[in-house]
Amino acid sequence: MTILINKETRVLVQGITGREGGFHAGQCQQYSEEFAGGGGAIVAGVTPGKGGQTANGVPVFNSVAEAARETGANASLIFVPPPFAADAIVESIDESVQIVVCVTEGIPVRDMVNVHRHRQGKDNVLIGPNCPGVISPGECKMGIMPGHIHKKGSIGVISKSGTLTYEVVAQLTEQGLGQSSCIGIGGDPIIGTMYIDLLRRFEEDPETEAIIVIGEIGGTAEQDTARWAKDNVKKPMVGFIAGQTAPPGRRMGHAGAIISGGEGTAAEKMRVMEECGILVSKSPADMGTTMVEALKRG
Repeated sequence: MTILINKETRVLVQGITGREGGFHAGQCQQYSEEFAGGGGAIVAGVTPGKGGQTANGVPVFNSVAEAARETGANASLIFVPPPFAADAIVESIDESVQIVVCVTEGIPVRDMVNVHRHRQGKDNVLIGPNCPGVISPGECKMGIMPGHIHKKGSIGVISKSGTLTYEVVAQLTEQGLGQSSCIGIGGDPIIGTMYIDLLRRFEEDPETEAIIVIGEIGGTAEQDTARWAKDNVKKPMVGFIAGQTAPPGRRMGHAGAIISGGEGTAAEKMRVMEECGILVSKSPADMGTTMVEALKRG
């Protein structure tokens, strides 16, 4: 099984007529044709004022409501520029699109505060913003990840870092370990779905054998997740924390990656993970082999 998306997913792309949206929509469609047998397809695009046009052979609509009604789209991939991206997220949420993936980087924090409030009481899944997206190998690709490095299998991947998501996937594939689903949750201070909800889904998925969680400095999400996993996850888990050499008080890369009050350090996160029974990889070069070791331990 997969979590979040599969061959039945029908994707609309908000911002499909832009340069980034058009390019990556084409890449997702190519993945669908080459690796998913036509499943998990891009069925619509949305750009206000450009309804009636086509982009990469995909019909473009003026609104999410129109696109979903006409094509049956149940997932949205967002490439809208930062000043308007929060409104694009809200539009998909209000139209009850089940899975919303926002790749856009640089959305103002205040805008995401409003999105967070707007999501309260709703059951949509929001991945991102500032993320590489979601892929279920051989089923569906919603994002900017290189599809060819993925292999269908039984390892679940959750990561704050896009680049490290690609790195761990390449290492897992090299070890002969395929992936059930890979989710890049994003590295901004305020994002949508976090580790715990995704861990719960992977734990409940009978075809996911083990899980790797990639975190980074800043905040306490990784510690909270490790403590939750100790009591709720029975499958082997591997962890890695990026930013081990980062100086305190300096923001590194992602907007949310800043150490404050001693709680957001890599050392603290790794210590809690180990105490909670998660096998921690000390180097990004060892994430794949650490997963092999975790599977041997069971």
